[in-house]
Amino acid sequence: MLKVSLRCASPDAWLQAVLADFDTFLQDHADCERKASAMALSFVAKYHDRKAIIPALIDLGIEELEHFREVYAEMEKRGISLPASMGKDPYLEALLKLCRTGRDQRFLDRLLIAGLVEQRGAERFRLVAENVADEAMQKFYKHFWTSEAKHGVLFLRLAANYFSEEEIQSRLAWWEEREAEIIRALPPRAALH
Repeated sequence: MLKVSLRCASPDAWLQAVLADFDTFLQDHADCERKASAMALSFVAKYHDRKAIIPALIDLGIEELEHFREVYAEMEKRGISLPASMGKDPYLEALLKLCRTGRDQRFLDRLLIAGLVEQRGAERFRLVAENVADEAMQKFYKHFWTSEAKHGVLFLRLAANYFSEEEIQSRLAWWEEREAEIIRALPPRAALH
């Protein structure tokens, strides 16, 4: 069975950075949901000939946009505005730099990266849900944790439409190692990644 395995846990310093600056974390979370929606739809645009993945990606794009709406509503309640611009994500940038360039190879790599990003998001939302003092935020982040975990598996299922399980597993193992290296190297900040 295809499954993303994180090769390292998020460092405690990351969680402490988030809990110390929760407003900034909410802003970044909102940005991540907008980016996730755009990413799903960019797959549809770039790989329009891969019809087996399009319906699921459209649904995902809508779901991620609904998540953005939920985070934005929470920000409004707290008097937090959206940042003037969406900052770059050093985690995602580091992953994307490692993508292969051939069309099929890049397609597989991008799907596997998306699965890893979603799985890391699930892990981090779980940590927030289990450690934030505010009970409403515990429930709020439990909701996101369960949703992100499903998305990690979704990208592997999409890849299975076009690649063998052996090819997916082999490349996924490589990506899991690279992702762990990146997580260990990044400085902690009040951001999802």
